[in-house]
Amino acid sequence: MTAPSDLLPGARSAPAAPAVPAVPGVASVASVASVASVAFARGLAAHGDRTAVITADGHVTYRELAARVRATVRRLGPERRLVMLVGANTLDALVVHLAALASGHPLLLVPGDHPEAVQSLIDAYDPDVVAHPDGGEWVLDERRPVSAHVLHPDLALLLSTSGSTGSPKLVRLSHENLQSNAESIAAYLDVRDTDRAATTLPLHYCYGLSVVHSHLLRGAGLILTDLSVADRCFWELFRNGRGTAFAGVPYTFDLLDRVGFDTMELPHLRYVTQAGGRLSPDRVRRYAALGRAAGWELFVMYGQTEATARMAYLPPALAASRPEAVGVAIPGGSFRLQPLSDWPGDGVGELVYSGPNVMLGYAHAPEDLGLGRTVEELRTGDVARLTADGLYEIVGRRSRFVKILGLRIDPGQVEAMLARHGIAALCAGDDEGLTIAAVTTGARQVRTLVTGECGLPARAVRVRAVSELPRLTSGKPDYRAVRELGRPADEAAAATRPAGAGDPEDLCALYALVLDRPATEVTQDSSFVGLGGDSLSYVEMSLHLEERLGHLPADWHTTPIRELRRPEQPVPGHRRALETSVALRAMAIFCIVGSHIHVFGIKGGAHLLLALAGYNFARFHLTTADRRERVRRIGKSIGRIALPSMAWIGCVLLLNDDYTWANLALLDSVFGARDSKTGMHFWFIEALLYILIAAVAVLSLPFVDRAERRFPYALPLTIAALGTLTRYDLVGLPDRAAMPDAVTLFWLFALGWAAAKAATARRRLAVTAAALVTVPGFFPGDPGREAIIIGAFALLVWVPTLPGRERLNQLAGLLATSSLYIYLTHWQVFPLLDGFSRHLAFLASLAFGVAYAAAVTRATRSLSRLGRAGLRAGRGRARAASPTRRGG
Repeated sequence: MTAPSDLLPGARSAPAAPAVPAVPGVASVASVASVASVAFARGLAAHGDRTAVITADGHVTYRELAARVRATVRRLGPERRLVMLVGANTLDALVVHLAALASGHPLLLVPGDHPEAVQSLIDAYDPDVVAHPDGGEWVLDERRPVSAHVLHPDLALLLSTSGSTGSPKLVRLSHENLQSNAESIAAYLDVRDTDRAATTLPLHYCYGLSVVHSHLLRGAGLILTDLSVADRCFWELFRNGRGTAFAGVPYTFDLLDRVGFDTMELPHLRYVTQAGGRLSPDRVRRYAALGRAAGWELFVMYGQTEATARMAYLPPALAASRPEAVGVAIPGGSFRLQPLSDWPGDGVGELVYSGPNVMLGYAHAPEDLGLGRTVEELRTGDVARLTADGLYEIVGRRSRFVKILGLRIDPGQVEAMLARHGIAALCAGDDEGLTIAAVTTGARQVRTLVTGECGLPARAVRVRAVSELPRLTSGKPDYRAVRELGRPADEAAAATRPAGAGDPEDLCALYALVLDRPATEVTQDSSFVGLGGDSLSYVEMSLHLEERLGHLPADWHTTPIRELRRPEQPVPGHRRALETSVALRAMAIFCIVGSHIHVFGIKGGAHLLLALAGYNFARFHLTTADRRERVRRIGKSIGRIALPSMAWIGCVLLLNDDYTWANLALLDSVFGARDSKTGMHFWFIEALLYILIAAVAVLSLPFVDRAERRFPYALPLTIAALGTLTRYDLVGLPDRAAMPDAVTLFWLFALGWAAAKAATARRRLAVTAAALVTVPGFFPGDPGREAIIIGAFALLVWVPTLPGRERLNQLAGLLATSSLYIYLTHWQVFPLLDGFSRHLAFLASLAFGVAYAAAVTRATRSLSRLGRAGLRAGRGRARAASPTRRGG
């Protein structure tokens, strides 16, 4: 047994198994010196002291990496053996991988997070060496000193085509396959030795592996991590490592949308690659535009494991104009179209690929490891056409295979697996997930079996229990009917589910109700922000979600409905987390009303609400939506503030002369009389509206919209800096007292906006420091008010949630969601009871505002439903009058 220092850092060797005697029919074992190996894995040392790998623990140079690889090559020995590597995005796993490629040992890569698949492939292929983690160390488990298998001299790598299922069907790849595909990818991506690519995908996946190979080939760096792009720590590592590239499958882009990738500042990013399944054309256009604005390129690519990784790419310059195409063949490769008699359309055929990266063939059992090349060209199974501009487009699929989240799944194999468990089922799939119709009462059991077999998340498996399987009149399975079963239930069906069910259909109905959207517009891929939710509906939705799910997930407002679910471990008792912004809104309106009635003297609530308005403005309106949609949503929010305010003021105006027409028009701060005793009642509402109108006007300008997306944090800080000109009267305002409050207060709104975009500790420190500098002195002689504003703002910046109790959270949520209406109405409510009891007047003001908020919400939803009904009726009449109507 060799000392750990002779292996990987921190690794140990398992006891070697006894020598295997000669077996009749098994060829003699070849020495690694007599077979080929992969050139880029042998030539690591040539890149000298350049940084090869960056991890959370530090940097490793190419010279250091080459030394570790050489030590592991010595440990693997001179005789070729089949090495299984339990893959992981770690330095130790990478060293074993490179050592096997450099020394000619065939390598079988398996997923490290799926022990069942590992054991299944061990049973099927009986590897000679198994490299795997064990208790924090890496072990080389040498099961025999010489191989029990016939290993073809060209065999370098074995990869599964079916994700984490542990299927014995493997792709046999040669040393030439790996080297040539790495060279082609590095060429069309123009990988440079100054690049640093993050490992956003697992090493056992051919796409993730191709990132590693193509960058090591050019002497570039790897930011080696298993963190998700949804993890803030990933982006800190990426920035600190000066990352220039990362790769993603379609689901990666879902996560990027959730984490606000479009608002991130990544100064060194050069390109983003996408493969592993079709990305919708609209999304390709959007990310290509985002890249153009931010200075990086989007490469949409097409490939299969059987082609080592990549077969085609779409030049970035064409991503906006031809997003539906897979592009052109990679350097060294070519396509042809094999005509299909059973596929309609001219110029359409099965896409067939040729090139040095085409696999040797498949392996179904250990006996196949001795085979040479059995495949000369790759029939992809995809139906395609060649367009006039020389690009290939995929138009369909010959077989039932589907690619979901980068994993290729065979629905037929899923059906067979369920049959082995005594469950009759039909399975169909698309890019989003699998739909399974099963004759069972245990839908949860079916989902568990399928997710465990395929390695898919539960959200990608839709199970529908049926009394009998859908079939065509011919008796054949009706897979179209199965796919239809996977569509979201309609609003009426979802609404009949009990409150608290918390399944996606129930949540779709809830979102449609709270956001007043037609049920057809709300799908399981919708999010609160994507549906146009704002700060006025945010609290109501959060309370309903917490009731149904038992907790409030982080970033729920940007999370697709299908990903919202109850935690596996229920939250104990009545303990709940309360979002800090909600708590501060409730506290602010509580203090505003209490100080106006003189129940207590805690001031600063209205100014805090302005900062909170900026914070929520950034969260709910500055999303990935396009410019016109952003403007539309902000305009809708302006209407939700202005119209109820004008309605209330109009009613009061009819009853007494407390207010004027300037109040009704919300222009008192511009045209109102200075000596009016009631003119100041609505200064906050006017200031907020003026700021929002100015913001939407500025953001409607294309160049400002681009600037906000590229500099999401710097822009609001710049606006706040401009606000200090009026805050400190550095521009010589002619009559500061006559100026609308929005002119002298918009810096507070901008600070809240910047707080929402402060993604790093350094930025949070900067925005906190800005508040510490600008707030003091704004209220001369009232340091207590300033301290309250600064303390609450710091809490907003640094503490996302506060501990709470279920009932207390509900009360805080009720006050927060009604805060605008409480502020609006309390001026008329508390004078009615103030002479009798200030405390009663205080409670009555809060209660009345809550009631007015509920009335406005019901009225808005009723008017919206009437409007939709009228629109549907109008369309119906138009269809009835149409001369093309059937029978007309």
